[in-house]
Amino acid sequence: MNPGSRPPRSTVRDIERYASLFAERTQVMKSSAMRDLMALTEREDVISLAGGLPDTSTFPPESYASLMRTVATECCARALQYGPTEGFSRLKRCIAEVMSAEGMEIDPDDLLVTTGGQQVIDLVCKTLIDPGDVIVAEAPTYPGAVPTFCAYQADVVQVTMDRDGMRIDQLLETLDELDRTGRRPKFIYTVPNFHNPAGVTMSLQRRRDLVRIAAERELLVLEDNPYGLLRYEGTPLPTLRSLDGGEFVIYASTFSKILSPGVRLGWTTAPPPVLQKMSIGKQSADLCSSSVSQCFVAAYFDSGPWHEYVRSLIEIYRRRRDVMLDSLAEHFPREAEWTHPEGGLFIWATMPAYIDTNDLLARALEEHVAFVPGRAAFVDGRGGSAMRLNFSGVGEDDIREGIRRIGEVVREQVDLYDTLTGARAAAMPQTGADPVTAHRQRSAGGEEREPLQEDAELAKVLRLPAKRKRAGSG
Repeated sequence: MNPGSRPPRSTVRDIERYASLFAERTQVMKSSAMRDLMALTEREDVISLAGGLPDTSTFPPESYASLMRTVATECCARALQYGPTEGFSRLKRCIAEVMSAEGMEIDPDDLLVTTGGQQVIDLVCKTLIDPGDVIVAEAPTYPGAVPTFCAYQADVVQVTMDRDGMRIDQLLETLDELDRTGRRPKFIYTVPNFHNPAGVTMSLQRRRDLVRIAAERELLVLEDNPYGLLRYEGTPLPTLRSLDGGEFVIYASTFSKILSPGVRLGWTTAPPPVLQKMSIGKQSADLCSSSVSQCFVAAYFDSGPWHEYVRSLIEIYRRRRDVMLDSLAEHFPREAEWTHPEGGLFIWATMPAYIDTNDLLARALEEHVAFVPGRAAFVDGRGGSAMRLNFSGVGEDDIREGIRRIGEVVREQVDLYDTLTGARAAAMPQTGADPVTAHRQRSAGGEEREPLQEDAELAKVLRLPAKRKRAGSG
C-alpha cells in the first residue's frame, strides 16, 4: 500500500497511545501567540500587526549577494563547519562594538553567541530554574518569554508597570512577601528599553533602584535589550548592565532588530559562573550557532559602517510609529487608550473592559487584519481587554488600513454594548488587567479629565485628539 493512501489515524487513539510518555512539563507548556499568528504573515490578504517583525525589505539585495560572495570566497570552509559553542571571535568583536554603542565595554571573551535572543531566555531558565522556582517579571511581559517560563515550570510573579517601567515599590512589596513565605526568586526579568509589549521605557532612577536592590539582595536580573538602539525621541539611558558592572545582571540582545531575524544570532554576557553553565547548556541544545550566519554578520560589519543601516531603520520606524498613532486617534473610539513609545516596535492599546481581545481577534481576522491579544503577555489570565500592535513590519498604507479595520470591529463592540446597556461605557480598562494604559484623557480643547482609575501612578498615555500632518510621514 502506498503510505500516502493510508487512512488517517484516530486522534483520540494517538493521544491515548502517547499520553503516558509525555513529560510532566508538557502539561504546562504553552504555544507562543506570535508563532501561532506567524503563518498570517505569509498571506498577502492579511495585514499583520501581530509579529515583532523588523522590515527586512530595507536590506539591499545587492548587499546581501555581495556579502554571501565574500563568505563563499573568504571563509567557505569555516562557514560550512561546526564552530565553537561560545561563537567565533570575529563575531564577538562585532558584538562588543554594538554594546559599546550603548555605553557598555565588554571583553569579547565574556560573550556567548546564541541562536537568537530567545535562546538566551531558554538558557537562563535551563541554568537556573527547577520546577516551582520563582521568576519575577513585569506585567505585562514579553509574550515570547511566557511559553519558556511555563516550559520550565516556573512560578511567575508579575509586577505592575507604569509609564516609567516596572514599579519599584511593588517590586519591593513582592520581594518582601516572597521572603515571608521563604521563597527566593531565581531572577528578575525585564525589558527596560521600549518594552515589548508595553512600549514604555524604564526611567533612570528606577534602573538605579533595580540594580541597587539586586546587589543588596544578591538577586540576578535578566536584562532583555533587543530594541535599545531603535530610539526615535528622547535621551538614551544607561543599560542595567552598565550600571551594575556585570555582577548581578545577565544581559541579552540580538541582531534580529538591527540587522535581520533570519540570521538567528543573539548574545549574552553574565557573571562568569552563570555564563559557564549557560555555555554548557547550549552545547546540549545545538552545539553551536550557525557558522554561516556568524560569517555573514562578521562580513557585514567589515563591509562598512553598520550604524548607517540602523539610522535608516530608525527613520522608517519613526514615521510608521507616527502613522499608527495618528491612525489610532482617527479610527479608535474614545474609550480606547494606548501608549506612546519613544522607540522599539510596539504600541500597547487597551479597549473598554467589556471587550475581550481574544474574541476581537477572531472578528478582526474576518476583516483580514491581525494583532496579538493582551492575555499572551500575562500568566494569570489578565490582559483580556488589551492588544499589542506592531508598526515596523508593514508599510504606512497598510498601517492606516489595518488600524481602520481594527477600529471598525472595536466600534462594532462598543455600539453593541451601548445598545444593550443604553449608556456609553466608561473608558476604563479591565480592573487589574492593564497597568500601562492611560488613567486620564484630554478633551478636544486639551482640558484634562478626571482619572479613569483610582491608582494615580498608572501610566499616562498620550491621547492624540486629531490627526496631525508630519513632514515625511506619508
